[in-house]
Amino acid sequence: MDNVARLLKESWTLVEGDRDRLSGHFYARLFLLDPALRPLFPAEMTGQGDRILDAIVTATQVVDDPESFDEYLRSLGRDHRKYHVESAHYETMGVALLDALRSTAGDGWNLEYDQAWRDAYAAIVEKMLAGAAADENPPYWHAEVLTHERHGPDTAVLTVRALQHPLPWRAGQYVSVEVPRHLPRVWRTYSVANAPNDDNVLEFHVRTPLGAGWVSGALVRRTRPGDLLRVAAPMGSMTLDRSSERDILCVAGGVGLAPVKALVEELTGWNRTRWVHVFYGARHAGDLYALDGLRELVTAHPWLSVTPACSAEPDFDGERGDISEVVARYGPWTAHDCYVSGSARMVRATLRALAGDDVPPPNIRYDTFGEL
Repeated sequence: MDNVARLLKESWTLVEGDRDRLSGHFYARLFLLDPALRPLFPAEMTGQGDRILDAIVTATQVVDDPESFDEYLRSLGRDHRKYHVESAHYETMGVALLDALRSTAGDGWNLEYDQAWRDAYAAIVEKMLAGAAADENPPYWHAEVLTHERHGPDTAVLTVRALQHPLPWRAGQYVSVEVPRHLPRVWRTYSVANAPNDDNVLEFHVRTPLGAGWVSGALVRRTRPGDLLRVAAPMGSMTLDRSSERDILCVAGGVGLAPVKALVEELTGWNRTRWVHVFYGARHAGDLYALDGLRELVTAHPWLSVTPACSAEPDFDGERGDISEVVARYGPWTAHDCYVSGSARMVRATLRALAGDDVPPPNIRYDTFGEL
């Protein structure tokens, strides 16, 4: 598999600079081979139709890590049931993928690359199908919006109750959400902002740039209590290691606070011996929408500390600067389990800070809203 991984990454350099062309060719070929697949995708493909292609490409990048490869693909197979993807569809997608790669790569493509992608795709599909077949849960849950609270023009906190069946998730995981009333067949991932509970209620923190955003825009500006959403199977490994005795560092930027809040909630149920340090950053004080709730948790749990920071507000009564810089000032964090969640820029900067602090990579788990 090492040689396959090398060939995949080597060949990917031929096409990664032309993702739009690769994507366009893939979907054009896919729908030509099987027109019945087209209704499974959003009416508007731009920016939202690449979920399956992105998942396949991401999977090829971890084939040299057998443990992550297996776990990632089985969860991916469970998740993709929401698209109504069946075994025969994977075969058609494989043909379209190879055709798109050859066309986009041009003269640099060769038989070795072709075979490497065939082998990798076969392994990917086998594990995804196994994961889907082993899951006894439904492909998605219908969920009723219970509450919807706006925080400024671009952020909302909402709670939903999954109907019919219990939805099993772990604190720190994320799910895909669809708003069928406004954007049918368009899904986007969001971290669950609370720990599991007997009421089957999930909390989401959603931010959308003004004038932009697909599902996020619908959730922030158009969704109301009583609306029905669809929520797919939980994914992600940014979860607590209960066997660890290390203290915990959590770094959150903006709505990246969601999984961190869930982790802290879980810890309130059993933690007695591990110090937990939460660093919560935003550009402006008004963007620290959940700070009051965090401070209530600090009052109730002596092992918890919360350090807020603002990067674009000189008069902020607290730490100032990018949250990654603030975290670095408070180190060292070498002996901690570290959890990082936020924008791609924020996660990158924080990972660099932790690497500079010699935190072992296995002790770092992270989530990101955007391409890392």
